[in-house]
Amino acid sequence: MRLSLEWLRDALALPAGARADQVADTLVRIGFEVEDLHTVPPTTGALVIGRVLEIEELTGLKKPIRFCQVDVGPGNGPDGSDAPRGIICGATNFAVGDAVVVALPGTTLPGGFQIASRQTYGHLSDGMICSNRELGLGSEHDGILVLATATATAGAAADGAAASGAAASGEAAGQGATGPDEAMPAPGADARPVIGSDDVVIELAITPDRGYALSVRGLARELAAAYDLAFTDPGLRDLPDPVADGWPVTIADPIGCGRFATVRVRGIDPTAPSPYWMRRRLTAAGIRAISLAVDVTNYVMVELGQPLHAFDADKLAGPITVRRAVEGEKLVTLDGTKRTLVADDLVVADESGAISMAGVMGGESTEISDGTTNVIIEGAYWDPPVIMRTVRRHRLPSEAARRFERAVDPAIAAVAAQRAAELLVRYGGGVVAGRSDVWGEPVPRATVDLPTGEPERLTGRPYERGVIVRRLEQVGCAVEGGDGEADPIPVRPPTWRPDLTRPADLVEEVARLEGFDSIPSVLPVAPAGTGLTPAQRRERLVAADLTSAGLTEVLSFPFQSAAELDRLDLPADDARRLLIQVANPLDADRPAMRTTLLTGLLDTVLRNLSRGAKDLSVFEIGSVFLPRRNAPVAPVVGVDRRPDGTALAVLDAALPNQPLHVAAVLAGARERAGWWGTGRPAGWADAVELARRIAATAGVQIRVVAAEQAPWHPGRCASIRVGDWPIGYAGELAPKVVERLGLPPRTAALELNLDGLPARQTPTAPAISAFPPVNLDVALVVPDSAPAADVAAALRDGGGELLESLRLFDVYSGDQVADGSRSLAFAMIVRAPDRTLTAAEATQVRDRAVAAAADRFGATLR
Repeated sequence: MRLSLEWLRDALALPAGARADQVADTLVRIGFEVEDLHTVPPTTGALVIGRVLEIEELTGLKKPIRFCQVDVGPGNGPDGSDAPRGIICGATNFAVGDAVVVALPGTTLPGGFQIASRQTYGHLSDGMICSNRELGLGSEHDGILVLATATATAGAAADGAAASGAAASGEAAGQGATGPDEAMPAPGADARPVIGSDDVVIELAITPDRGYALSVRGLARELAAAYDLAFTDPGLRDLPDPVADGWPVTIADPIGCGRFATVRVRGIDPTAPSPYWMRRRLTAAGIRAISLAVDVTNYVMVELGQPLHAFDADKLAGPITVRRAVEGEKLVTLDGTKRTLVADDLVVADESGAISMAGVMGGESTEISDGTTNVIIEGAYWDPPVIMRTVRRHRLPSEAARRFERAVDPAIAAVAAQRAAELLVRYGGGVVAGRSDVWGEPVPRATVDLPTGEPERLTGRPYERGVIVRRLEQVGCAVEGGDGEADPIPVRPPTWRPDLTRPADLVEEVARLEGFDSIPSVLPVAPAGTGLTPAQRRERLVAADLTSAGLTEVLSFPFQSAAELDRLDLPADDARRLLIQVANPLDADRPAMRTTLLTGLLDTVLRNLSRGAKDLSVFEIGSVFLPRRNAPVAPVVGVDRRPDGTALAVLDAALPNQPLHVAAVLAGARERAGWWGTGRPAGWADAVELARRIAATAGVQIRVVAAEQAPWHPGRCASIRVGDWPIGYAGELAPKVVERLGLPPRTAALELNLDGLPARQTPTAPAISAFPPVNLDVALVVPDSAPAADVAAALRDGGGELLESLRLFDVYSGDQVADGSRSLAFAMIVRAPDRTLTAAEATQVRDRAVAAAADRFGATLR
């Protein structure tokens, strides 16, 4: 929402000297988010109003060039005279008699552009006629800025007198009924106040529950409450008596359309331009000026918050009917698109069919054109959910729909239509020929009983009853009865605040107008406890250790699709294909909860690869969602009270299993090349080593067993087990998966179930022997089918208690061993806790270990 501060000042007498930044701070204090303040770049020097007296078209040139005589006022002519100035201009969108903005020689425009007299096209150009872009008012540069046409300039005084008369007669005086001073200043006057170069545009982010604030009316009321000023609501005015010849209207869907008001205007001048002040305010609000009829409806929309639509009355075929669309009905909207409607769409129709998509966009068949002289102005209240569905179904957002989605004030439709008609008559001529006002289903306004102590209970600070009543009345609520201090306060919310339905909503209004900063900040006392749970400590330790190993932690969305699992070549009967569908997914391409962390991690890797990264080591710790067998259907419980124990038990049983997993992906180089060496690519062994690190950090002993599991390489995949229980897999991804996804060759990955690890036992200090160790090496030739981990386990079993440690340090396959065999070299440390071992005792330990390996795998010493 963008709004001119000048427009706000016209609607509310803000405190004298209140700067734009102070007004913005006040809006923030009462709960509005101010995104930015937009100012016009300054112009130094003489910037004056000019009137075009003569135009000479220069011929023989490749583009249109005009030499203009412009009256720039007394004393502003050449050499300080009253004579007009001759100015060269290439624009053609102005005529003799038009009022324009002239920068005199010596003026510096925004961007440092200096104006000087210069000889060009055979004439002396003594100044410049300016465009919006040259003045820093906008990006338009199709022509120069025309403040008023010859006709409007001639009648400016009469318009000013009419404006004064309307204000004197009580037409919402002081509330923007006629706009700013409409009489154009005489030539030579300072142009800055006219073009609004001193104005500031406030840009706000309005939350969906406060649609009333998408208007000058709504924001002026809020500022009046914040500054404790009197506010005259322009929406509360007496309408003229009904005039005959109102257009006949029938509401066939009273739920979808709560009200439909029209005003008929005849005999307007189709060539009449919109006044400059109106165009300027619409531009400040981010709305493009089009024509008088359209600009008037847009102006009233921003002013009062009620979107309007104008029909060409001569193009209407019979009475208007508000109804649901016929399935498959066609409508060409104002953007020239032929749209196919569905039965849920709400339309305005005549005897020819649908002529407007209600609350969203009008139809081309009844569009206001350059020759329109008779207009029907429509102001309506549409059911917000209907408009919301139509906008999303047809992907057709608009400023009007944005307001209807948030619910407009149903009581203001006729007032807004009348206000637009008055502006149209004022600036386009014609007369109001008729009015109609048809109601559908009334919008309910329930009374809310607010306990006197509720504001203090919810905010933590006391509020006197008089303060509560005053603030609610400033919001627009009607407080009825309940005068006793202890009595609940009966509150009837205003028609423009459909969000006020509960006592808590009313408390929020009181608190924000009194100032959220007046609520004391009291930190709760933390209850005594043990701090983090063991599972939380383990998760943090694992994350810290993986980070220290050079991996980067990432967070991915917890959603996936069946297509992502297809790319991983998961079998049809894989448990990870049992997906839990989201009822209202945020991403239509990922409509289910994830069953593996790998999909999100691989997506992160691919995104970084596409942005130029080459070597990636990433990990994630998060929950996966696995459905329970025979789970009950989750009940729908209310939010007005805490569910009972039975409902909570059913809810808990309906939830899926959500184990905490840790996963990592290693792509590219694991050790980068440099002066120290050629580097090393990541491989399956790195993934297995990360699994060992995770287990060591968790204080758990694991076993690494060869396995086959998609999406890993069948021959380079390890099952990570605690005892005989598998907790995950690690290894190299299958070549087909790597190729299909576009990953670097031999990308490795792991995924473990952290919740599957047993709780860490209290560590005991190891017994450290004071006697020297005996270091022995043994190389065994074993079949290729014998896993190194199983061979190591056999050596440990055979070595017994004196075998302190065992480490595999070399694997060899080549000419020196038989085909189908390989050599495994182990470093052994043998030590006794109570004595120094002799060489014979150490050799016996080695021999027993080798014998055990020979017995199980046929191992022989190399």
